[in-house]
Amino acid sequence: MAGKGFGFNLGKMKELTDAFKKAQQVQEGAKQLQEELEAMEIEGQAAGGLVKVYLSGNQEPLKVEISPDVLGEGAEVLSDLVAAAMKDAYAQSTATMRERMEELTSGLSIPGL
Repeated sequence: MAGKGFGFNLGKMKELTDAFKKAQQVQEGAKQLQEELEAMEIEGQAAGGLVKVYLSGNQEPLKVEISPDVLGEGAEVLSDLVAAAMKDAYAQSTATMRERMEELTSGLSIPGL
């Protein structure tokens, strides 16, 4: 067993060191991304924009806008429109978050994992 070390050769150590550096960069980028997502305002719509819901990039509800033109449609219709706008905003927020995370982690590979 003497002289066998931990089973890593120098090439593997360099790969591992490079992977740790990349992981640190990703961690720093993730912090910045979180701040950017919090500052975003993503709009979801229903009925051609008569109902709008706004979420932050990390899906925190921000506000709802309802056009006076739909107020006379009744509570059930209005509820359905708000729900549809929320789903639209959620889908856009999720897609934005996924795209940004993919950009952040592209090229990250850790040897042996």
